[in-house]
Amino acid sequence: MNAPVFPRLEIPHTLAAGPGPGNTADRVLAAYTSPGVADHMQPDVLRGMIECKKMLREIWGTQNVHTFGIAGTGWSGLDSMFSVVHPGDKIVMFVNGTFSGIDELSVRMKAATEEELRANPLDPQASSVVTIRVPHGQSVTGEIVEAALAEHQPKWAAMAHWETGSGRINEIKGFSDACEKHGVMGLVDAVSSLGVADLRIDDYPGVVGWASCPQKGVMALPLTYAPVSFSERYIAELRTIGARSFVHHPIMEARHWGIIDGEDVEKGTYHRTHSPYAVASFHEALRMVLEQGLLQRAERYRTAEKALRAALESMGCTVTSNMTSLIVLDLPGELKGREKEFVNACRAENFCIWPTLSEPTQVRVGILNLLAEEELSAIVKRFGAALNRFDVAADANAAVRELKRHL
Repeated sequence: MNAPVFPRLEIPHTLAAGPGPGNTADRVLAAYTSPGVADHMQPDVLRGMIECKKMLREIWGTQNVHTFGIAGTGWSGLDSMFSVVHPGDKIVMFVNGTFSGIDELSVRMKAATEEELRANPLDPQASSVVTIRVPHGQSVTGEIVEAALAEHQPKWAAMAHWETGSGRINEIKGFSDACEKHGVMGLVDAVSSLGVADLRIDDYPGVVGWASCPQKGVMALPLTYAPVSFSERYIAELRTIGARSFVHHPIMEARHWGIIDGEDVEKGTYHRTHSPYAVASFHEALRMVLEQGLLQRAERYRTAEKALRAALESMGCTVTSNMTSLIVLDLPGELKGREKEFVNACRAENFCIWPTLSEPTQVRVGILNLLAEEELSAIVKRFGAALNRFDVAADANAAVRELKRHL
């Protein structure tokens, strides 16, 4: 019997107005599809990797030599960063949303003893992990971090910088200061802030490890390279205790990028067969960030978020977030309890907004790579039309005027 031949998969264009991935720029897509056929050691591919390292250091705002990309999504970068955590290591995790919660689960798996992991392999209750839960819709403050580190005196502490689950910015300076004060090594999930926030990581010496992703602020393809940056202290610790990963081992991955014994060399040593197409598109995405300028880019996001917030509030929504690339909101009161139904109706028309994945259920509207007036206006018009279909008397035209007033 012949196996079925499925029809060609054709994915329609969507308005990706969620927390990420966002709409990849045409020039980044072109960079992915246009390179000549080459293997991963071809000289131009290697040159592209060298230039990617240098651009990443500029974007991160760091002198860390161990700044490069982990092949894969943001979770690949986070797995690499957390590979330094060993069974029995005492670590304080700060959780205020879905994704910091998944970070916490990942760390519990790495910090669990053999007995703890065997007792509950998919949700181990590692006694060495202290979880500080901050309510949904609130930020982790420096005071919260200081109190927890003073009480528990851990080896490690970890926090998401921007928590897209609830749309909250957590206080990075307070986190770094508390880590420094108590001799704790800080680890930060910067998946949503890199490339959007006005951020120089060398300003936060209490943080020794940073991990991000390619598909949000950097706006590369979802499967290219997840940016990471590790301080000398992190690498020294890793050399002493080893990593809980081979595939995403930070030192071995760095060697692949030509970072050996803390220095840049002409070319790396073999650890991973990567895609020349991924290198080309990642390279182009980094070029775009630097062309736009980090400060200018951050300001464009601040302006766009302020304008979109005002427009959505004019239609009866209540915004509870403070990120500049994502708005988290409560729908008008008559739609309470129908948030997922509303989101699904929008997504059925290729207007791809998202619900929150943790309670209470809210709606998330993102603007990654959607900063032009016409793009923001399209979001407002489609959101207003959806409210109207749910019998909410929202004036989308007036909301667009409010948007433009703030732009």
